[in-house]
Amino acid sequence: MTYSKLTSTELGIRTLGELKKAGYQSRSIKQELRDNLIEKIRNKENVFPGIWGYEETVIPDVERAILSMHNINFLGLRGQAKTRIARMMVNLLDEYIPYIKNSELHDDPLAPLSRYAKDVLADEGDNAEIAWLHRDERYTEKLATPDVSVADLIGDVDPIKAATLKLPYSDERVIHFGLIPRSHRGIFVINELPDLQARIQVALFNILQEGDIQIRGFKLRLPLDIQFVFTANPEDYTNRGSIVTPLKDRIESQIVTHYPKTIETGKRITEQEAVVKPEQKGLVRVNELVKTLIEQVAFEARESEYVDAKSGVSARLTISAYESLLSTAERRALINGEESTYVRISDLYGVVSAICGKVELVYEGEVEGPVIVAQNLIGKAIRTQFLNFFPDPEKSKKSKINPYAKVVEWFGAGNEMEMPADMTDREYIARLKTIDGLDDFVDMLSAYGDAEEKLFMMEFALHGMAEFSLVGKQALDQGMKFQDLVSSMFSGPGEDDYDFDEDDDDDRKPF
Repeated sequence: MTYSKLTSTELGIRTLGELKKAGYQSRSIKQELRDNLIEKIRNKENVFPGIWGYEETVIPDVERAILSMHNINFLGLRGQAKTRIARMMVNLLDEYIPYIKNSELHDDPLAPLSRYAKDVLADEGDNAEIAWLHRDERYTEKLATPDVSVADLIGDVDPIKAATLKLPYSDERVIHFGLIPRSHRGIFVINELPDLQARIQVALFNILQEGDIQIRGFKLRLPLDIQFVFTANPEDYTNRGSIVTPLKDRIESQIVTHYPKTIETGKRITEQEAVVKPEQKGLVRVNELVKTLIEQVAFEARESEYVDAKSGVSARLTISAYESLLSTAERRALINGEESTYVRISDLYGVVSAICGKVELVYEGEVEGPVIVAQNLIGKAIRTQFLNFFPDPEKSKKSKINPYAKVVEWFGAGNEMEMPADMTDREYIARLKTIDGLDDFVDMLSAYGDAEEKLFMMEFALHGMAEFSLVGKQALDQGMKFQDLVSSMFSGPGEDDYDFDEDDDDDRKPF
């Protein structure tokens, strides 16, 4: 009898006798996970849909661990879908399983554990009532914090229960079971395992290896049937706590997770997870390049000497940044009373607040300040992606025909261009078109889809030239001002003053 696809008749079974007649056979949760995984693999089904970038690394390791019937520890930095994968393991469980009705441990009718279940079977036999447990109810998750106690996880003597039932403390029925025994026949997840105090971790030894529990002098043999999944951040091994060695030894499979290895993988994750409001879908148009720039910011952050690499840069950074980007463009359109708008490069500087809270800075980064570091990361992302669309400015300087010359000469003639962040689309177009040579430069060197995308590429080219010090860029209270590079050196601090690749002892001020 298979319970992954139950018929309505089978779900109508209500007694142990009926269950036996239907051919029910007990199996452990790890065997259940293994059997259902084998079926999915044979049917070429995606076991973990929506998990991108792990197809050749993490997911095969997870499948091997399940096939081996191992407990699992996911080891990785923040925002690497460790808990997401653990939660998706529920989909490998049978949709419904039978249990003895009202038993707090969801006892298997053919292999009862609790005193209650054993008493019911002894009194009622095949007439004992059973109920059905859905797989969603077989998942328990606990965040490890320093205040978690043995009573929370395993259980304790309940004096109120003893008084109510008029039982002595020597009777096991006075025990109030904790989360782990109540997860019998289910998946139990402990997030951030190193944060669990060492003495609490020790209490897990017998459960993982021998299958028994010890509560206040009670010696109970409870062969709990649980699939354990743990998550841990490698930073925790040195900063806040550690996983005690005997516990690590009892966790059979340790699987190391990682961040997306390509921009395209990162974009798929961001688009899947970002919450785009219905109003924004009709109001704001977004192109692929700005999505790429958002992902590039995260890649730059993970390589930055000002960001703590041990803490990592979560995928939540790009998700929050993308949501903030849309909101920045939406706000501008609402201010100007426009029915629609196209995202701009300047909108990227509206996501600084989303970046600041997502990166842990080292000492040098703290000195610069999170806002300066965030703005610098955006600038580095623009600089990196610029070379995928336009020729290298350093090489172009040595070329007989310099495609940047006309734009540089226009600014060199004393012209300036202010680009306020909230200007209307009409004003935005007029200001970009005013810059001599910029229109032709984009026509000559960049492919674009329509007029709005061309304007975006013109602004992108302008910001990219500033990043390569072909023109000067100065931050205003609201927006940017582009001018001749030499003039910008005497007009106040701008983004070019914050090149963290050079040693500069001057006092730096935020934009």
